[in-house]
Amino acid sequence: MPTVRDRMLALVQGRELDRVPFVVYEGMFPVDEVYAHLGRENVGHLRWSAIHRTEHPHCHFESEQYEVDGTRWQRTTLHTPAGEIYEERAFESGYGSSSIRKHYVQEPEDYDVLWAYLEDSVVLPDYARYEKDAAELGENGLPLVAIERSPYQQLWVQWVGIDALSFHLIDVPDRVQRTIEMLTARARVLFELATRSPAPFIDFPDNITAPTIGVSRFQRYNVPLYDELAEMLAEREALVFVHMDGDLKPLWQAIADSKVGGIDSLAPTPDNDTPVAQAVEMWPEKKLWVNFPSSVHLRGYDAVRAEAEAILEAGGHTGRLQIQISENVPLSVWRESLPAIVDAIAAFGKP
Repeated sequence: MPTVRDRMLALVQGRELDRVPFVVYEGMFPVDEVYAHLGRENVGHLRWSAIHRTEHPHCHFESEQYEVDGTRWQRTTLHTPAGEIYEERAFESGYGSSSIRKHYVQEPEDYDVLWAYLEDSVVLPDYARYEKDAAELGENGLPLVAIERSPYQQLWVQWVGIDALSFHLIDVPDRVQRTIEMLTARARVLFELATRSPAPFIDFPDNITAPTIGVSRFQRYNVPLYDELAEMLAEREALVFVHMDGDLKPLWQAIADSKVGGIDSLAPTPDNDTPVAQAVEMWPEKKLWVNFPSSVHLRGYDAVRAEAEAILEAGGHTGRLQIQISENVPLSVWRESLPAIVDAIAAFGKP
């Protein structure tokens, strides 16, 4: 009988499936409890992994933990020969996930510090990490090999924030453009490492949402890099995936025209604006890793199963659909909701 890993890999490689894969990002729930509750044969894991590492001999990060009104915060300072910049994060207690409350780059002169860090950084291969993750997962899953976010996404998500970046694009566009060019050069080093790696797919962890990036910037900054890596990976029949977990409707055509091979964490209706049936029709060559809508987990077994059945009916016969849990689920309900998804997949049968 095929293992969960077999199913996940068959989907990526376009081979026949015996059932739609059901997959959970590792670390969201206790692994042993998930297997005990669902059966090891019914659920796989994706583990965030990498095929590179970065060294920066003349720069370093320093983190400090503290509390604000009972909430854990962290300040991380980047020390470089050109000066210091820092980021502040607040953590929530359930999953330990965090949100940035202050980005590193606030003022135009802060780019000088970021440039010093980027100029100092050396990207090196680390295929051993991928091999270790693959061996540890065994037949229970696959490494989710991520390179860095594409340059524009890095700026607004990690380094600058969308508010400051919006002003900088008007006030100091030359500084933004230079940073994008530096990050693009770095991305191409990663592309070469990805091309020589054994990974069957490479993921841009871009967290794409249309209202934040817009069509023109998506087409200008993101799609060309997706296509560039896709063409390089095509030589060894590997795919580019992009983590697109937001509202996507304005980007539908641009995504269709791109050479992206798969959408990771596609966020469908009712939580977001892309129905699975629409995605199947618009993107007939792309693999669809659909995050089960987080809000539906709260509605009980029957509603969860009905939603899973609707997703399967829309995309399960294509052989391109994977249902996954890749966004936070209330910890109080997963023991009821996840079995409902497993039961729906078992009843659906072979794609």
